[in-house]
Amino acid sequence: MSDPIAMATQGRGVTEASDGVGTLTRKDFESDQEIRWCPGCGDYAVLSAVQNVMPELGIPREKIVFISGIGCSSRFPYYMNTYGLHGIHGRAAAIATGIATARPDLQVWVVTGDGDGLSIGGNHLIHALRRNVNLKILLFNNQVYGLTKGQYSPTSEMGKVTKSTPFGSLERPFNPVSIALGAEATFVGRTIDVERKHLPQMLRQAAAHRGSAFIEIYQNCNIFNDGAFIALTGKEKSQNRIYIEHGQPIRFGPNNERGVVATSTGQLEIVDVAEVGEDKLLVHDAHRGDPGLAFSLSRLADGPTTPTPLGIFRQVEAPVYGDGMESQLRAAAEQQGPGDLAELLMTGDTWTVD
Repeated sequence: MSDPIAMATQGRGVTEASDGVGTLTRKDFESDQEIRWCPGCGDYAVLSAVQNVMPELGIPREKIVFISGIGCSSRFPYYMNTYGLHGIHGRAAAIATGIATARPDLQVWVVTGDGDGLSIGGNHLIHALRRNVNLKILLFNNQVYGLTKGQYSPTSEMGKVTKSTPFGSLERPFNPVSIALGAEATFVGRTIDVERKHLPQMLRQAAAHRGSAFIEIYQNCNIFNDGAFIALTGKEKSQNRIYIEHGQPIRFGPNNERGVVATSTGQLEIVDVAEVGEDKLLVHDAHRGDPGLAFSLSRLADGPTTPTPLGIFRQVEAPVYGDGMESQLRAAAEQQGPGDLAELLMTGDTWTVD
């Protein structure tokens, strides 16, 4: 039987397996396809970071798969010299779930956007996360539909004027990190496309995580939503980037003069450290089993226009969906012996499955 993954990548420059994994370089992960994004698009920075990190993982290219849906970000599989599939709108997580479950020997990455992953694909995304499928999910969030020329998206701020909301959007935006934590994803993080050190660090940690790893990447669309993240990337960025690190008190600002505390009501607040004292600061616990505190941290900013947490919100271990399914199949085979699919299909119009 033909390998559907191999068929999907024919003509994209995928080469034979390398002789030694340790000899791979960034160039080995660059396909022969012309990269076609708008000049200045944040997608270039993310692609560069991924191609730089891939050789470090020590995984052969033929053991890596990139799956996407529809959108600017979803061109990603064409530009990676690995196996991959450009799927249909919103279905990347569903396709990737099938591949990861059927082929646990592969490392499966999903590249999606705020429109593709949170609108038509929202259902598939949350179920992949709650099942803890062994996937690495990169959600590019530019707060707009870029490929279809600038309509508002599920993460666009209220009042956003676009071609589809000429009088301003009336809808409250999704917070992708909050959604992932609400689904109890076992790894949830956030970074920025222009973060040349932080973005690769997040990719490495996601790659090492077993289970669903979700990273929201703030990605600038310089054509239809330029400057959406200027508070985090412009001159005031040191005042607005809250880097969270497991086991460390949450402080930020040019001189670490500001911090985060938990109030008596359980809410989180930003304070001046000099006024409350360092011993009052919240110490980040990414390994906490209950995602409630991480969820509160994800709600600290209404949007990327005020001090916003960046880093790993949650990183815990939990049973992986594919492992459980494989265990059930082995147990069934031991109890009942191997099945005969052809015989089952030819038994008539109705089947009885014990």
